[in-house]
Amino acid sequence: MEDLNDSTRVHKVTMTNRKSCSVNGVSDVLSFDEHEILLETEQGMLMIKGDDLHVNRLTLDKGEVDVDGKIDSFTYSDVSGSSHKNESLLSKLFR
Repeated sequence: MEDLNDSTRVHKVTMTNRKSCSVNGVSDVLSFDEHEILLETEQGMLMIKGDDLHVNRLTLDKGEVDVDGKIDSFTYSDVSGSSHKNESLLSKLFR
């Protein structure tokens, strides 16, 4: 049986025709709207940008998110909270 508290989940992104994607290894969804989705993953922060974006399936206990829409970009940002614990998440992301 899979241990849901295992912090070494595999991070995987699968995209089909820039219209849908499936992301594994997601620990939190920080924000989303029709132009941008911000995910916290095992490999850092992941920002998905595009148009008409929708989160179709969200299963945080398994770390899975499915997104549909016109996907323009994926951007990763490593956020280590050890040195700047009092900073907000967005200030860490856009440092």
